[in-house]
Amino acid sequence: MTNPAISVRGIEKSYKDLHVLRGVDFEVEKGSIFALLGSNGAGKTTMVRILSTLLKSDAGTATVQGVDVAADPVGVRERISLTGQFAAVDEILTGRENLVLVAKLRHLSDAGQVADDLLAKFRLTDAGARKVGTYSGGMRRRLDIAMSLVGHPEVIYLDEPTTGLDPEARIEVWDVVKELANTGTTVLLTTQYLDEAEQLADRIAILHEGRIIANDTLAGLKRLLPAAKVEYVEKQPTLEEIFLTLIGPRPSTGSGTQPGKENAA
Repeated sequence: MTNPAISVRGIEKSYKDLHVLRGVDFEVEKGSIFALLGSNGAGKTTMVRILSTLLKSDAGTATVQGVDVAADPVGVRERISLTGQFAAVDEILTGRENLVLVAKLRHLSDAGQVADDLLAKFRLTDAGARKVGTYSGGMRRRLDIAMSLVGHPEVIYLDEPTTGLDPEARIEVWDVVKELANTGTTVLLTTQYLDEAEQLADRIAILHEGRIIANDTLAGLKRLLPAAKVEYVEKQPTLEEIFLTLIGPRPSTGSGTQPGKENAA
C-alpha cells in the first residue's frame, strides 16, 4: 500500500508483567474504514491511545499521514480526532453551544457557521437549541462525533462508538460513519461487535492477545473457512429486524426522548 493514512510496525506495549501489545503491524488506506476487532482486553484501546499520542509504545513505530507519532506528536494531533467510548459532551450546554465551544478552541473564526453546518449534517438542527442533557443516547453520540469533526481532521479514531446504544441508535451511528468515509475521512474503528465490523469496514484486523491474527477484507476472511453448504431452510426474522419494524422509520431530523428517558428501548 503506497502512502497509507496509518502505518503501524512492530508496536509493543506492556504494563509491568502484562504484555498488552506484542508486535502489532497493520496499515490503513486513506479514505477507508478499518475495523480493529477484538474482545475486551485485547489491546484495542491501547493501540488507539498510542496512535493518538496519548501513550508511548515500548517498541515499534507508527505514522499517521506520514507523521511519526513519537517524533512529532503535535503534528499528529493536528491531523486526527478521537471519539472515545463515552460521549464527551457538556450536558449543561446546548448542542450548538458544544460545537461552538470546540470550534473556538480550535481557533476557527466562523464558529457559529461551523456549528450550524455540523448540526445539519448530523440531523440535529431541530435539537441544536436544547440542552444536551435532554438528548437520547444516539443523539449524544452523533453530537460527539460531530464535535470530533470540527476543523476537518484527516483521520478519526472511533473507539467502540456504539457501546451501550440501543439498536436504532447503533444504526444512526453506522450511517454517520459510512458518510465520513464517503467524504474522504479515514476512519479507524475499534469494536467488539462482529456485526458492526461486518456492516462498516472495508478491511478488518482481528487483535487477539496482543497480536494481529488476521487482516483482510470481509470476503477474504470468509475464505479462511470451508465453503458454505447450500441448504434450504425457512428464514426467521431476527429480533433486531422485528424491533426496527415495529418502531418504524427514524425521523429525518434530530429528535429524541424526553428528559429522564434517554436510551429507552
